[in-house]
Amino acid sequence: LNVVMMSAQQDIEIATKTMEIGAKRYITKPISIDKILSSVQPFLEISRLSQENEILKSQIIAIDEMVGESAAISHLRSQIDRVAGSGLGVLISGENGTGKQLVANAIHQKSERAAKTFIPLNCAALPDELIESELFGHERGAFTGADSRRQGRFELADGGTLFLDEIGDMSLKAQAKVLRVIETGEVERLGGNQIRTVDVRIIAATNKNLPEEIDNGHFRRDLFYRLNVVPITVPPLRERAEDIPLLVQHFAEHLQLNMGSTPKAIDPGAYAVFQSYNWPGNIRELKNIVERLLIMVNRDVVMAPDVAEALSLIPQLSASSQLVDDALDHGALQSLPSVALYKPGTALSQMMDTAEAQCILAALEEFNWNIRRTAEALEVERSNLYKKMNKYGISRPDSEG
Repeated sequence: LNVVMMSAQQDIEIATKTMEIGAKRYITKPISIDKILSSVQPFLEISRLSQENEILKSQIIAIDEMVGESAAISHLRSQIDRVAGSGLGVLISGENGTGKQLVANAIHQKSERAAKTFIPLNCAALPDELIESELFGHERGAFTGADSRRQGRFELADGGTLFLDEIGDMSLKAQAKVLRVIETGEVERLGGNQIRTVDVRIIAATNKNLPEEIDNGHFRRDLFYRLNVVPITVPPLRERAEDIPLLVQHFAEHLQLNMGSTPKAIDPGAYAVFQSYNWPGNIRELKNIVERLLIMVNRDVVMAPDVAEALSLIPQLSASSQLVDDALDHGALQSLPSVALYKPGTALSQMMDTAEAQCILAALEEFNWNIRRTAEALEVERSNLYKKMNKYGISRPDSEG
C-alpha cells in the first residue's frame, strides 16, 4: 500500500518519522489537485507497469505450460490464437487430465480480458444445492448457513472470464439459470431482489459427449448451442506420444525446482518406456509418475528399468477389489496408492479407515473430483461420500486443469 502523508506543518522531523513508518511521500498544505496528482502519479505508473508485467508473466506461463512440438499440440495452439481475441464462447472437450483448464487460461491470457480475472469453477465438485450459490452468490439468510452475503463467480469474473469445468455434470435447473445470464447479462443473488449486470466471457469444458447427454435429457440443447460457438478438442496424451519426452523433462525440471531436491537426470533410454504406456490419466498421470520417480529413485539418473517398474506397479496396486478391477476395465483408478495390509501395533479399525480413505482419495482423483461419478463407482450415496470425506479430512487440492 502506497501512503502519501498530508500535513499542515512543514516539519522535517515529522516528515522523517512518517517516511520511517512507511509513507512514500510527505506533502504540506496548501493542498491542490495538481500537487496531489503529482504525488500519486509515480505510484499509479508503478502499479500499472506491475500489473502489465504480471499479465505478461501469466501469458508466458500459460503458453509455456503447453509443452510439445507434435502436430496435435501445434494445431491446438493455433486454435487458441484464433479464438482468443474473438470474445466468442468456447466449449473445450477432452478426457480427464488432458489440460482443459490450461487451454481455457491460455485463451483468457491472450484475449483483451487478460487484465481482468480468470475464475474457474468445477461443476462436478459441488452438490446441486451449492452450485447455484457459487455461481450467482447469495444474500445473508438466503438459506441455512448463509451467515453473510457473498458474491458469486459471475460477479467475481465481471470483465474477465468464467471457466465452467465439467459443465456436463451441472443440473438442469442450474443450466437454465446460466443460459439466462448468457442471454441477458444479468445475475441475481439467491435470496436477493437486486439485478446486477455482468460482462463475462464463458469458456466451458467437458469430458462427456454433450449431444448424447442432450438426447438422454441430461443437458439443455439451447445452452449447448450458446456454449459451442467455437469447439476445441484437447487431444489425449496417447495421440501425441512424441511430446512425452519434452513433457517429462518439463515436469522434472519444475518439480525438482519446487521440491528443492538434488537434480536428477532422465536417461534417454527411459523415454521409450514412457512412450510405450497408454496413459489413461493423460498429462496428470504422467506428472504423478515423474514426481514419484524423482522421489523414490535413489540415484542421480532415472533409468528405463525404474520407469518400467513404476508403470508395472500400477495394475498391481489396483487389484485389491472387484470395484477397482471394474474401474480398470474403463481405464480408471490407475494411480490407486498402495495399502499396507498389516502394521504391527495398529488396530484393525484404524487400518480399515486408512484403506478406505486412500480408496476414496484415489477414486476422487481418477474421476476428477466428480462427486456424483465417484459415489456411483464406489456404490455409496453422495451424502455418505461427503461424510466420509469430512471424516478423513479429504478436500480438493488446487486444480491443475
